[in-house]
Amino acid sequence: MAKSDITGKRKLLARNVSHSNIKTKRWQNVNIQTRRVYLPAEGRFVTLNLTTRDLRTIDKIGIEEYAKRYGVKL
Repeated sequence: MAKSDITGKRKLLARNVSHSNIKTKRWQNVNIQTRRVYLPAEGRFVTLNLTTRDLRTIDKIGIEEYAKRYGVKL
């Protein structure tokens, strides 16, 4: 299953709505990317499955702060 290692986000169940208002179920997938992230405190790389939103936030506040925010030990 595609799932973010830090936030736990995964695909959602949604509905297609036609012009005649018929509703059918479909999946909304999350944009999961596999990335090697550098941990400066430990001096090593970690391979994580992250959403693109996770990557943008990591660029802004850093991996340690982001993992601490969600209670994840890297």
